[in-house]
Amino acid sequence: MYTCILVPTDGSEITAKAVDTAITLAKTFGAKLVTLAVKEPFPYSAISEMQPIPPQEFFDAQDRIANKHVEQVKALCAASGVACTAATVEAVHPWEAVIDYGKEQGADLIVMASHGRRGMAALLLGSETQKVLTHSTVPVLVVR
Repeated sequence: MYTCILVPTDGSEITAKAVDTAITLAKTFGAKLVTLAVKEPFPYSAISEMQPIPPQEFFDAQDRIANKHVEQVKALCAASGVACTAATVEAVHPWEAVIDYGKEQGADLIVMASHGRRGMAALLLGSETQKVLTHSTVPVLVVR
């Protein structure tokens, strides 16, 4: 049914549930799993000499965090006998990065976590998962 499953990760507890679900599905369908961690771009300000952290230090920290998250997914996949590839990308809009990476990898299912915000909180905070649901051309499984 599915041959390539994409599971984005941010290392959160709710994302761990999505990762577990994606691994179970990949194992069940004999699919490969691809995982992605999206890094934040450097928050440049109008007054460049007043940066709270040097850009290179910021980039190094973002790389370290993103790589840690995808390596955790790869380790879980290896323990379950599921083939997994991983990548990290920098993007202003994580939802766009998820969709673009899914297309590049030929993903036919995206498994994502949702924090389950409702009402005004969801409206004000927005939701990367909601945006992927809205714009994806492949099925999206939302895990809570």
